[in-house]
Amino acid sequence: MLRIPKFSLSLLSLLALIAFSGPGLAQQASPEQAQACEALQQLRNLTITSAAIRANDQSVDPYCYVRGIISPAIHFHAQLPLPENWNGRFLQWGDGGKDGDLDFADHRVAEGYAVTNSNMGHDSGTEPGSSFAYNNRQAEIDFGYRAVHLTVMAGKTLVRSYYQQAPEYSYFEGCSTGGREGLMEAQRYPGDFDGIVAGAPAYTYQALNVSGTWLLQRIFRDNMVGNLAVDTNGDGAYDSLNLLQVLNQQVLQACDADDGIIDGVLDNPYSCEFDPLRDLSDLQCPAGTSSDSCFTDAQLQTITDFYSGPHDDDGIEIYPGKTLGSEMQWINLFVPHAGNGHAPGMLVGPAGDHMNYLFYEEDPGVTIPDITDSLYKARKGGQMPEYSWMEFDVNDYTAGKADLMMSITDATDPDLSRFLKDHGGKLIVYHGLVDTLIVAESTRDYYDDMVDTTFAGSLSSAKDSARLFLVPGMAHCAGGPGPNSWDKLAPLVDWVENGNAPDAVIATHSSDGEVDNERPICAVPQQARYTGPVGGADEPSNWTASNFQCR
Repeated sequence: MLRIPKFSLSLLSLLALIAFSGPGLAQQASPEQAQACEALQQLRNLTITSAAIRANDQSVDPYCYVRGIISPAIHFHAQLPLPENWNGRFLQWGDGGKDGDLDFADHRVAEGYAVTNSNMGHDSGTEPGSSFAYNNRQAEIDFGYRAVHLTVMAGKTLVRSYYQQAPEYSYFEGCSTGGREGLMEAQRYPGDFDGIVAGAPAYTYQALNVSGTWLLQRIFRDNMVGNLAVDTNGDGAYDSLNLLQVLNQQVLQACDADDGIIDGVLDNPYSCEFDPLRDLSDLQCPAGTSSDSCFTDAQLQTITDFYSGPHDDDGIEIYPGKTLGSEMQWINLFVPHAGNGHAPGMLVGPAGDHMNYLFYEEDPGVTIPDITDSLYKARKGGQMPEYSWMEFDVNDYTAGKADLMMSITDATDPDLSRFLKDHGGKLIVYHGLVDTLIVAESTRDYYDDMVDTTFAGSLSSAKDSARLFLVPGMAHCAGGPGPNSWDKLAPLVDWVENGNAPDAVIATHSSDGEVDNERPICAVPQQARYTGPVGGADEPSNWTASNFQCR
């Protein structure tokens, strides 16, 4: 009987996996390629737990997949194209939310990038949400800034070993938490990257979570008297979201035409002078009544709070309010209704347990059994006292009780001289104007501060190194009623490697898989203006990039 060596059986199984698990006719890795990948496990200066060839569902080409550990708890992985497919570039792929997992960038690997990513120092499967930080300063530091930088160092070590050369260029791409990571890298570790693209950066991390908690308190207060979803039949389920649609339509009616095109998007919401108390006065409910077609005094107060943003008892503003035109985005994040089980995304996601574990120098207690129960009285005794987000006092922020955690998690330093000037790095920041998780005005504030601090207030000088794109109608990192899709990395690479600074990016909006809106997104301070056929600005058939110019 023919005996096949065990190594050959293992290799044959591996090749079969590659051949049949990728898209189309996947290519096979040679024995030499497999051995070169597996040899990374023997590196003496990194803790590598596995290295093997893996199929890529975005390409016919397999790649070398590596996993490792950085003490004490940072798990990282690398997706390394085979040497003949590598484009010479290194890419750190950004994270989202509170992270706690390994994120893949298969599409970038298919383009030839060597990619790394980490769990930011914790596993969400065992410590979900913010709970990883409970009385764990090291985990907080890893999450704040250490995990990304050390993963970059590990990734570049792998690149040098696997390809026998350092990367020609190094890039970062991320949004939300990833955007915060990008700005943190530019501020703390300016030599890590040649170019950074930071989308919707959560850089004022503590303030934005204060805002989320404060707004949830406004919605849930007094047994949800100011909820913008309405219980139409008295069964306890807030079944109608019509008031949000009414509010959004009133805003659009007031300001949509200001930019010269009626398309359901406010190109410059900051020029809109909508006042809810004034402009909704004819839609107020008669005293003592409520319905899903009129606004009660409590609901008008909620709307006012959302537009104004949080402030302490002395009136000190903490974070910008929600942008006019973003009202439909409030539904999933902030408004408890039957469709989300009365558990809006901000509550079950970023803000519901943030104050328990990631805000105070000493954690006040574990989360309550049901965070949607705003009337629950947290139990304070025993070894594991409880703390409810409804207990949070906004004055604690301005009193400095988050200062230690801000020093760990916030990427607010506006001095980017070491990255933009000394290192010659390039920075692209983008933010959707109807983003209701992280408000675009906050990012504009940071950009303005950076221009003042790093470039003595000269916007023209700043634009040689850093550009901001505010995207009309785009929600958090993607989605929304306006054009919101484009390749975020390609313009940065062209700028870094060829000197072509992006004056605009061409973004598209699609419905049912078909592009129905396309236009340039212009670098601040310019905006896209319609220049197409006269009288055709409101015709969707004319919403193509060639009919707009940055002005």
